[in-house]
Amino acid sequence: MKSNMQILMGMAFIALTACSTQEVKHDEKAVSAPDKMPATTEDASKSSGPNPPMTMTSDDKTLNLVRIMDGGACKNDFQGAKGAFLVYAYPDDIERIKREKGPQTFSEFESKIETIATHAFQEALNDTNLAEDPFSLGADEAQEKLSKQLAKNFRSNIAEPVKLFQKETTLKIDIVPFAPSLIFYQQGCEATHQEPEN
Repeated sequence: MKSNMQILMGMAFIALTACSTQEVKHDEKAVSAPDKMPATTEDASKSSGPNPPMTMTSDDKTLNLVRIMDGGACKNDFQGAKGAFLVYAYPDDIERIKREKGPQTFSEFESKIETIATHAFQEALNDTNLAEDPFSLGADEAQEKLSKQLAKNFRSNIAEPVKLFQKETTLKIDIVPFAPSLIFYQQGCEATHQEPEN
């Protein structure tokens, strides 16, 4: 019995050793992963799962994630939504503005960006049908449909204010809702209520 166990352990050890010493060959036909993310779409904020993407591409420029903002709004007494918004900016513009105007300028920009995002989110929410979908196959599908609809409406409502902001400040930015963070209310809007601090 003891010798059978030793033989089995020896065979297992040999098999493990053989697996770990195999040479890995480089396949020259393999395509490497792209360095940049694809251009922004309404689902761009979902592409990295539960973590927001650190960069995004807009107008052939790579923008870096510079801030995550929380926001929420009520459409009426019953319906609303809240979630996180990702603010991206072009790093070369940031450095240039710091040199020319100083870093304190960014607190003014931050205030403008919050105003733009809040207004666009309220408009997007007003344009989104938050009623329960009788054709959804479950809560996950209903959440996904609402997230896509709200993201699309947000993108259309934020486009012009972002262009105007860029023209005024010379800072290239983009703002996208982070779909995994969105919470929808259909039976009493709590989107604007503050969470108690721990």
